[in-house]
Amino acid sequence: MPPAKTDQLDLWAESGLDGDDQVMVDFLLPTGIYIQMEVPRESTIQHIKLLLWKEAQTYPLFSLLGEMEGHMFECVNQAAVHEELEDETRRLCDVRPFLPVLKLITRNCGRAERILDSKIGVLIGKGLHELDALQDQEVKDFRSKMKQISEEKMQRMQLMSWGEWLRSCYSMPLEAGSLENLIDKHEGVIKITMHYDQSQVCSVNLYIRDCLLTNESPHLTLVHCDGVKAMFEKEISTIGSVLARKTSNPPLPLPPKKRLPTIQVRAGLFHGTELLCKTAVSSESSSRSEHVWNKTLEFDIAVCDLPRMARLCFAIYAVMDKVKKPRSTKNTHLNKYQTIRKAGKVHYPIAWVNTMVFDYRGQLKTGDIILHCWTSFPDELEEMLNPIGTIQTNPYTENATELHINFPEYSTQPVVFPAFDKILEKAAEIAGGRGGKKFYIELKEIMERDPLSQLCENEKDLIWTLRYDCRENFPQSLPKLLLSVKWSKHEDMAQLQALLQIWPKLSPRDALELLDFNYPDQYVREFAVYCLQDMSDDELLQYLLQLVQVLRYEPYYDCALSRFLLERSQSSRKIGHFLFWHLRSEMFMPAVSVHFALILEAYCRGCIPHIEVLKKQVEALSKLKAVNELIKFGTIKTKTKQAHLKEAMMTCLRQTGFIETLSDLHSPLNPNILLAGINVERCKYMDSKMKPLWIVYNNKLLEGDTVGIIFKNGDDLRQDMLTLQILRLMDLLWKEANLDLRIVPYGCLATGDHSGLIEVVSSADTIANIQKTSSNMAAAAAFNKDALLNWLKDKNSGDALDKAIEEFTLSCAGYCVATYVLGIGDRHSDNIMVRSTGQLFHIDFGHILGNFKSKFGIKRERVPFILTHDFIHVIQQGKTSNTEKFGNFRQYCEEAYLILRKNGNLFITLFALMLTAGLPELTSVKDIQYLKDSLALGKTDEEALKQFRQKFDEALRESWTTKVNWMAHIVAHPS
Repeated sequence: MPPAKTDQLDLWAESGLDGDDQVMVDFLLPTGIYIQMEVPRESTIQHIKLLLWKEAQTYPLFSLLGEMEGHMFECVNQAAVHEELEDETRRLCDVRPFLPVLKLITRNCGRAERILDSKIGVLIGKGLHELDALQDQEVKDFRSKMKQISEEKMQRMQLMSWGEWLRSCYSMPLEAGSLENLIDKHEGVIKITMHYDQSQVCSVNLYIRDCLLTNESPHLTLVHCDGVKAMFEKEISTIGSVLARKTSNPPLPLPPKKRLPTIQVRAGLFHGTELLCKTAVSSESSSRSEHVWNKTLEFDIAVCDLPRMARLCFAIYAVMDKVKKPRSTKNTHLNKYQTIRKAGKVHYPIAWVNTMVFDYRGQLKTGDIILHCWTSFPDELEEMLNPIGTIQTNPYTENATELHINFPEYSTQPVVFPAFDKILEKAAEIAGGRGGKKFYIELKEIMERDPLSQLCENEKDLIWTLRYDCRENFPQSLPKLLLSVKWSKHEDMAQLQALLQIWPKLSPRDALELLDFNYPDQYVREFAVYCLQDMSDDELLQYLLQLVQVLRYEPYYDCALSRFLLERSQSSRKIGHFLFWHLRSEMFMPAVSVHFALILEAYCRGCIPHIEVLKKQVEALSKLKAVNELIKFGTIKTKTKQAHLKEAMMTCLRQTGFIETLSDLHSPLNPNILLAGINVERCKYMDSKMKPLWIVYNNKLLEGDTVGIIFKNGDDLRQDMLTLQILRLMDLLWKEANLDLRIVPYGCLATGDHSGLIEVVSSADTIANIQKTSSNMAAAAAFNKDALLNWLKDKNSGDALDKAIEEFTLSCAGYCVATYVLGIGDRHSDNIMVRSTGQLFHIDFGHILGNFKSKFGIKRERVPFILTHDFIHVIQQGKTSNTEKFGNFRQYCEEAYLILRKNGNLFITLFALMLTAGLPELTSVKDIQYLKDSLALGKTDEEALKQFRQKFDEALRESWTTKVNWMAHIVAHPS
């Protein structure tokens, strides 16, 4: 018997587990007739409409209904929003109405468009009627512009030949280089014949290159041209069916507003994180209901000196009498925002909100504006204000504090920020900007500092004075020049814009720093995006996580970065795939839901054929979530609970609806992989708190081979994504320096609110399992130094064993350095794995940047990184006298560390761009300080290497503490 339902109203999560495939549905007809009938849960909406039409013939007024195709169903969905079911190919169990009630309504004209709108709304997780209802001219202008661009792109695609379409949508990643050595190395395993001129550079497919480097056989599928042409014709047909449509959805009324009380308001003008002038404060209000000030807040800055990207930040707070400090230290986090402003008074932040001074057209805002405030505060506040917070107002208007403000009229005509040519004219009037050689050494020292280093006012003045010298000698130092600009002086801003016109183009890696929230100037960000144009698709994918986070801070929807990402995603399906999931996974966050929804809508309209592929993935994840919730909230309390839950899970996965949805879909982790059918017998759930699902797919291209994925529901995977992205980057940097440390940056993708997928690395086991299988006593397992080497010997022999030990040595060196630099904690023996080929790798990155676990105030991990004697035992091939192998290992570590140091600024930039993501262990610049310390930035290579060698010796000397921790872990987790 399966577990009881978790919610009596959730009729869809456990479809058919009780043996009943029918559900009773109430149908409301436009004639006023009410019909109640049973329908199959797994039926499509189209089939249910046919059943209803047949039944309705026996009821009065049937003749008044007219044609069946002129009607569609409407329901109230799980979000308590009316949803029109235009796409009738969806199953009822996938629609999941809040209650089993379907209302039949008359279909309006423009069906093709309505179906497309319905599909896009379901796909992105936000109905487009919600965007239609927004009374925001910027939203309307952006959607109109993006729709026009998307339609033009689709029209261009209609004119393509099938060959042009193939190259456009499925461009092959190539790399300059030769295959000669790789082919010889793999003789007997794989033979590739390529004809090319030895004197010329050969373009190598990256997939084949990576396979040969990792001793794996490339698997290619031969597709007949007729099959490709059929795909092409299907996509072109899909595009043609929805072009030349017109919008007909009427906007819905805005929800009612509600006011909450406040006491005092503080306001500040910011450019990035720089306060432009002194803040302004309102008088205090002691009203019990609405608080009214009718006070003009004046700022000591001329309107002509306002930067284009100036933002006005408000904080609403209570002013209370100071109370005695409590003796207890408990719950101190409740008071972390207290700020004593004057004797006997304490200010408690209540809400905050930000708005731009200029609108998206560059016009100075005027008139009355209502701002709905936010109540969650970051760790660091500037004068109780939150300048790095979103400029979007809280969409949950019913329960949000309302702040009513009025921007004054400065002129009878709109005040518009000067056009670019006018700015250049102003800059030409101002001379200066060059210095002598005597300042070169001082300037060089300043420019070589890391991004976290603070500049004093004298240094800023020197940089600005020598700005043309900076351009000629230190072009990559543009971020430091931007920190030296007086953003409250329009003369400085004009000179900066002129300077950007002649500034050398930066490399994409250097340009990333310009996207930091400290540099919000429109022209600076456009220059940064201009530099990013040189990114290859693979390089863009490498930094896509940060670029999506940068969008959080963009004040206007139609910005250079939005346009860049849309353009690149619509020309590469792989980029489009990951952009879709990065954006959709954060749609639950109110601060970005509208902005991200607009970009997702624009992408879908520009890649109509991709909608069905993504839609199938979304539906598959919904099914996996239903299975996970079935297991997680199972109510059987018998001793055989686990067996019953496993049986219920397998029963669920064998249902027709689940099989159809979960089969033949492109993996969200890697769209190049086609997941064929589930191997139900090998699927399981893991016995941790959130009961992750271990799903095994058959690979129909390789008989007997499988693909494993882990579905998690209840865990935030974004920090794991960030850590794995940085590991992937480290691997790339090492390889660029001809050092391949055999890193295994497995796939990980957040797909929703605390849900996502993790790639299962094949032929691998945890250190804990390897140790436990070698010992009869759990307590002794962690101290068996022969266990790991014996396990590798069981998996490999002869030359293969030597190769496996070399793989272990290289990968161990890579992860020793990476975990030290990133401060990765919680390194117990279940979080370190080894492949049968010898590659060691780490998993589960819940603690980074030195946030190590502790118990009773004592840190569990007392070593800089994990390097135990059983690891050394493997590296030395089981021979204590083999010091040469250990010396090589140590050399690998030191070389890897110095390579990362050279790229320290890049790592700091990538973490800084993630500050707005809301990750639990990355909330302020102080967290990033750990990277600066671990990489010893600011020290010479000799000093840094000395520091690392001390850490290396400490890790080896104190490794006994790691073994004790591992023993405790094995005893606590025997199974």
